[in-house]
Amino acid sequence: MRSIEDQLHVIESGASAIHTRDALREKLATGRALRVKLGVDPTAPDLHLGHAVPLRKLRQFQDIGHQVVLIIGDFTAFIGDPSGRNATRPALSREEIDANANTYVEQAFKILDPDRTELVRNSDWLDALGFADLLRLTSRFTIARILERDDFAKRYAAQQPISLHEFLYPVAQAYDSVAVRADVEIGGTDQLFNLLAGRELMEKHGMEPQVCLTLPLLEGTDGVQKMSKSYGNYVGLTDPAGEVFGKVMSIPDGLIVKYFRLATGLPVEEVDAIEAGLAADDGRPDLVKRRLAREIVALYNGAEAATSAEEAFDRVFKRHEAPADVPEIPISLDGIQQNAEGQRYLPGFITSSGTVVSASMARNAIDGGAVRKDGVKVDVGSYWVDEKELFGSTWQVGKRKWFRALNDDAEEHDKKT
Repeated sequence: MRSIEDQLHVIESGASAIHTRDALREKLATGRALRVKLGVDPTAPDLHLGHAVPLRKLRQFQDIGHQVVLIIGDFTAFIGDPSGRNATRPALSREEIDANANTYVEQAFKILDPDRTELVRNSDWLDALGFADLLRLTSRFTIARILERDDFAKRYAAQQPISLHEFLYPVAQAYDSVAVRADVEIGGTDQLFNLLAGRELMEKHGMEPQVCLTLPLLEGTDGVQKMSKSYGNYVGLTDPAGEVFGKVMSIPDGLIVKYFRLATGLPVEEVDAIEAGLAADDGRPDLVKRRLAREIVALYNGAEAATSAEEAFDRVFKRHEAPADVPEIPISLDGIQQNAEGQRYLPGFITSSGTVVSASMARNAIDGGAVRKDGVKVDVGSYWVDEKELFGSTWQVGKRKWFRALNDDAEEHDKKT
C-alpha cells in the first residue's frame, strides 16, 4: 500500500473539502483497508459524467487499497433527497426504483472494481426499522439542527411547504453510515449536511465517526451550469462515442484540468503534469483537450472507438465534410405548411426531422446561419423551399446534427401500389 502522504495526495486531488483531514490521516495510519461509502438514490436510469465523479473517486480509493461500499438507496429514493430543492420531489414506484437501480449498477461497474466493491441496498436495514426504532433514531436529532440545512431554511423562510417525511431523509442517510460502519463517506458539496449528519449519528452510537469528503459539482459543456440533462449540457456515459468526443471538445479551455481530475482515470501525478504544462504554456489547449476527449471515450467505449471518434470529428469539423453515417429519416409532408406557390415551410420540415424541438428553433437556426443544405448555408429568412429540394439532400442543423430526408409519403404510396 502507498505511503500515507501519497494516499492523501490521491484522495485530495479534485476534492472540495475533507472533514477532517487529521481524522483521515489517523485512519490511514492504521494500515487497514478503509470502508469508503457512497450512497446513491436510483432516481434516473442513465448516468452522465457528473454522476460519475464520485464513482471515479471511489475507484481511486480502490486503486490505493481500500474497500468501497456502494449503497443503492432503494429505501431513501421513496423519500426523495431534498438537497438543493425548493419543492418536494415526486415519489417513485418500486418498479421504477428497481429498474433504475439495475441500470445504475451496470454503468457504475464500468468504473468500479467489483472485487473491491460491497454492493448493498439500504432497504435491507431501513425496511426492518419499526416505529419504536424510528422514534429512537429521530430523537438523536433536533428540528433546529435539521433546519440548519440551507434548502430547508430557505423554504421555511419563504413559507414554502416542507413535508415531514423530508426531514427523515438526512436521518435515514445518516443511519446508512451506522449500518455499514463507514470510515469515509463521499458526496457532492450539496450533500455536506447529510454527510455530517452521518458523522454525528455515528458518534452518538459510540462509533468512530466517518470522515466526510466532498467533491465539486462538474460543470456541463456550457461551462456555467452544473451538468444536467435538464440543461442539455451533459455527456452521457452511454452516449455514442462520436457524440461524447464532440461534446468534450466543446467545453471551455478553463475546464480541461477539472475534467481530467474528475472525469478520467489518469493517475493523479499525470494530471498534475498536464496542469503544470498548461499553466506554463508548454501545451496547446486544443491538443490537450483532444487527449481529454480520447481518454473519456476510451474509458466507456474502448481505445478503438476513441480513435474512430476522433477521425469522425476531424471529418466534420476540420475538413467540413458530412459524417460517414448520416442518418436517413423518413419525413411526411402531411402537416408541413404549404404556400400559394406550392413551396413547403422549411422550419416545419426541419422540426419533423427531430433535430430541433420547435419551428421557432428551426427559424433561429436558419437566421443564425446554422442550417446547411449539401454544405451550402441556407440564406437568412429563407423559410420556403420547393418540395423537390427537400429530399435526397444532406441537411446540417448546428454543428453536430445531420440528416438525409426520405419522402415518407412516397414510401407509403409504393406500399399501397
